[in-house]
Amino acid sequence: MEIEVLKAKLHRATVTDANLNYEGSISIDTELCKKAGMHTWEKVDVLNVNNGERFSTYIIPGKKGEICLNGAAARKACIGDKVIIVTYTHIPEERAVLWEPTVVLLNEDNSVKEK
Repeated sequence: MEIEVLKAKLHRATVTDANLNYEGSISIDTELCKKAGMHTWEKVDVLNVNNGERFSTYIIPGKKGEICLNGAAARKACIGDKVIIVTYTHIPEERAVLWEPTVVLLNEDNSVKEK
């Protein structure tokens, strides 16, 4: 049997922009995506630390330091809010004991604190 587990997490990213007039998604700094092992078009859950909102969307490439909520997601956070961005994967249940997700901790400016 397979189970769904945390694959990767960008922890405490700061929302840098919210663009309501876009078709939808989240723009994430491409270097941050590489560090976390996240991919363009990959589904993510976004957890807003400030207001408790939780929603799903997909990644599109962003500029350095950028975390921008686009389309309807723009209503779920304000610029400056802290968010946790997570992806999941499926693994065989017997691998769960040894499973380690990639966790990238971020500074206020969305630079990497530690990995």
